[in-house]
Amino acid sequence: MQRSASLNEDDQQPPQSPSTPTADSRLSQHVITCTNIGPIDVFVQGVRAPNEVVILTVHDIGCDHHQFMDFVDHPKMRPIRDRTVWIHIDVPGQGIDAPDLPADYHFPRLQEIGEDLVYVLDQLNVKEVVCFGEGAGANILCRFAMAHIERVLGIVLLHCTGSNAGFLNLLKEKMTSWKWDALSMTSSIENYLIVHRFGGGLKFSKASDNEELKSILDSYHETLYTKTNVKNLKPFVESFHKRNNIEDFIKNLKCPVLLVTGQSSVFNCTTRSLHQAITKTCEDKTKVEFIEVAGVANVLEEKPDKLAESFQYFLQGLGLVSSVPMHNVHKMLRNRTMSMEDYDRPMRDRNNSVTSGGGGADTPTSPLSSSPHQHQSLLSSTPPLAAPIME
Repeated sequence: MQRSASLNEDDQQPPQSPSTPTADSRLSQHVITCTNIGPIDVFVQGVRAPNEVVILTVHDIGCDHHQFMDFVDHPKMRPIRDRTVWIHIDVPGQGIDAPDLPADYHFPRLQEIGEDLVYVLDQLNVKEVVCFGEGAGANILCRFAMAHIERVLGIVLLHCTGSNAGFLNLLKEKMTSWKWDALSMTSSIENYLIVHRFGGGLKFSKASDNEELKSILDSYHETLYTKTNVKNLKPFVESFHKRNNIEDFIKNLKCPVLLVTGQSSVFNCTTRSLHQAITKTCEDKTKVEFIEVAGVANVLEEKPDKLAESFQYFLQGLGLVSSVPMHNVHKMLRNRTMSMEDYDRPMRDRNNSVTSGGGGADTPTSPLSSSPHQHQSLLSSTPPLAAPIME
């Protein structure tokens, strides 16, 4: 059977959860009940279609789906946004203005959340996805990708740590000052989250010298103090810090991987460690990419344009959104017999069509599917995507 990242009209469709209109016309909201974690809020951004490319996101601690919506709406993301559907997961109790979780609610482990995300895909009738997660959300999606190999085309991991929390000495001091019985946001909790997301030391103290970063931090501060349920945030942070070491079984991660970290991120070293663990066990090392962005801690917030460019190349390496022109490429070879729809189909679908006798054209070359030398030539003067540091 031909596989696709899209809805298969010939498949029997499982019952879908009713969608709820939101204040934002770009979204439809669903409440989907999963076996281990119970009901979760799911937000679908984009127009569903038979040949859709679906991106599944999970956010970091101290955040919700809005962090990804802002990224999707970045001008550099528009060509991709117009060709994709995004499914944003809010971890239980973490949404803006979320009510308190029930008193008898047992907050799930990261592993339980990762395994249960398959119920979201089943309820929304999605066969395959590209995963896109940050921090704790990246760790969750990595677990999902290992538990449900056949449902994942590729995965993007931002500031992802694969080991347990024992090494996080930089955060221990912040954690000791956390007022666990606090019913509202405090400066100690805020400082912990700021360090977690934006790094500490000089980068944060100099924020006033950078108006864009200052605006980001001011907005995050407002969200924490006016819209975050601290009572619900506490068990998510605890779950993140009680995680087990996924590097021990990372060999089960079979899909292409793009790891991204900021040079100033507190998780820079752990992201590097995860990259080394993956490349050590994977059969095809060309499927693993690592990017470090210079001069920033949080790539998603501080360098969304760089992340958008890298994400496009990664998708095109999977054979997706290939009709989108590549940035900084003066000339791109294309087989003119292929339609725009064919170019936006997953690469393995097009390969299946050719091998099954359905005709078709050769797959266009993609930066991430090329050898390093080919990649360099395609990007002209632009550094190769796998270069350690992007300026």
